[in-house]
Amino acid sequence: MPEPRQRFLVIRLSSIGDIVHALPAVAALGETLPDAEIHWAVESRYAALLDGNPFVHGVVKLDTLAWRRRLASRAVVKEIVRAIRAIREARFDIALDFQGLYKSALIARLSRARMRLGFAENWLREPAAGVFYTERVAPRGRQHVIEMNLTLVERFGVRHMHRESWRFPLPQDPADEKHVERLISSFGGREFMVINPGGGWMSKRWAPESYAELMRQLEAEFPGEILLTGSPNEEEMIQGIIRRSGSSRARSVSTTIVQFIALVKRASLFLGGDTGPLHLAAALRTPIVAIYGPTDPARNGPFSEDDIILWNREPTTYTRRAGRPAYLPGISVQSVLEAIRKRLERKHG
Repeated sequence: MPEPRQRFLVIRLSSIGDIVHALPAVAALGETLPDAEIHWAVESRYAALLDGNPFVHGVVKLDTLAWRRRLASRAVVKEIVRAIRAIREARFDIALDFQGLYKSALIARLSRARMRLGFAENWLREPAAGVFYTERVAPRGRQHVIEMNLTLVERFGVRHMHRESWRFPLPQDPADEKHVERLISSFGGREFMVINPGGGWMSKRWAPESYAELMRQLEAEFPGEILLTGSPNEEEMIQGIIRRSGSSRARSVSTTIVQFIALVKRASLFLGGDTGPLHLAAALRTPIVAIYGPTDPARNGPFSEDDIILWNREPTTYTRRAGRPAYLPGISVQSVLEAIRKRLERKHG
């Protein structure tokens, strides 16, 4: 009789950038073990990122963020019980926790997988998560988070990969492609850049007035359209930037995740900070100018040698909790403008 297929449960619940950074490891695992069956546990709001992924055979959609807000609700308790039962009944052999939180490690434990892999204590965001693993991996010598993620699957024969070999199977939808083509046609099909001024927390964001001044200066030398993107709760900020800039070729663009992917892969350049949209742009190999502050770009920044990263080199932190939150300091408008010129020259050269 043939050997039964190994069943993997990948756990990377959120957020956009972190899911993107796990894609190469899962793709490499699927290519190395083509007979394996890989399922991915993810927050429902980010599940669209896995649509059409040829290496993911099933998606386990969870809503832990909503559950936490309504734990006293009987309906939520029933929903949690149903989710746990479904994970257990799937009979996974191996669970891979790329997230390193107590809740993600608990999901691995609840899966009843006989082998549960996660990172060693020094690489866990919540060290207590390690008690639920049967094996812990120490990604020593790995700098970028994608390289760290790959160490979790090297246990299964995946070889060390050069950055140019990293694969990002991102979703593509014909209707969304047409939607973006219509948008580009609306401004004459001209060249365009995408600016994403938002971010997960304030200290990762360049100041809105700096973006406005940059766009004012870009008006004189960039002939194309400037498209600003962000979440719905960032729309007021984006409109304020456009007003302050006085740019006649700047507009706000609202998209779904899949529409954003279709848009940014056509862009001449992406400008923004350490956010999910930037990591999508990097995965798509769109030219990037990145503005970094409290987080380390060597760990989770763009990975193309042609991209340009402006980093203020202040103390590194990955927590959004700050006593006095302030916008990212130390990066001048002129330095960003010069970086844009240089990156566009590299692209066209």
